[in-house]
Amino acid sequence: MRTALAGLRRTSGLPVAFGGLLSDARHARIGELDGARTGALRGLVISAGSGLGGKAIALARPCAVTDYPVSRHISHEYDTAVAAEGLRSVVAVPVVVRRTVRGVLYGALRTPVSLGDRTFDAAVAAARDVEQALAVRDEVRELLALTQEQAAAGPDAAPGAWEDVREAHRQLRALAPRVADPALRDALLAVCGRLASASGARATPAAAMEVRLAPREVDVVACVAAGATNAAAARQLGLRPETVKGYLRSAMRKLGAHTRLEAVVAARRAGLLP
Repeated sequence: MRTALAGLRRTSGLPVAFGGLLSDARHARIGELDGARTGALRGLVISAGSGLGGKAIALARPCAVTDYPVSRHISHEYDTAVAAEGLRSVVAVPVVVRRTVRGVLYGALRTPVSLGDRTFDAAVAAARDVEQALAVRDEVRELLALTQEQAAAGPDAAPGAWEDVREAHRQLRALAPRVADPALRDALLAVCGRLASASGARATPAAAMEVRLAPREVDVVACVAAGATNAAAARQLGLRPETVKGYLRSAMRKLGAHTRLEAVVAARRAGLLP
């Protein structure tokens, strides 16, 4: 949220940005402020349907007002905090993950002027950044639980369950390079490592140390393990087919493999794939 708000101010030129996540289905708490002069907005609980942000939450779409204190299109439960910060023109954008509102972002001016398309686009882009981060966080939590279950089951886990783990591992590795937040990206890759090492067929520490693949080489081999062609892997990873071919060739050489199947088997034995 903090990174998204800083980005919103930078790309839109708005002097103030703030936002928060929902604590339940109907309430969001303002937890992050960027550019604020006071702390009046911090900790404010926004109810669905109340004020501008509450309207955005209830409708699950961006909403804006040109002059907040006198707008007849919103309710005015939060006027005291808004006035303390001196806000006039405000845009509120919901953060929607899998059709569920999970938070709300605001951008604001201290003058009553109409907000243009550039401002709306920047606010929507910031909300999408938070949406992506939350979606990844959800995946990480689900996979942590799945990893624990599979680790407990060990080699006796159902084959179909392990295929689910492998597909999730591939998807998360493909997503990782697109995550802007370094801490979240590192956490995601750490979970991928846990998924890879949870396999009952994992290598001994000595065997694992013999193979060192670059992150993109692991990504490509993970796609190959799922049956993807070079062209399909390129689409999934946002790379050119020639680049995928180069990564695969390099990975095969390091793994001592002569075929795609041998590369996948060797990567699993080395603890690089689940």
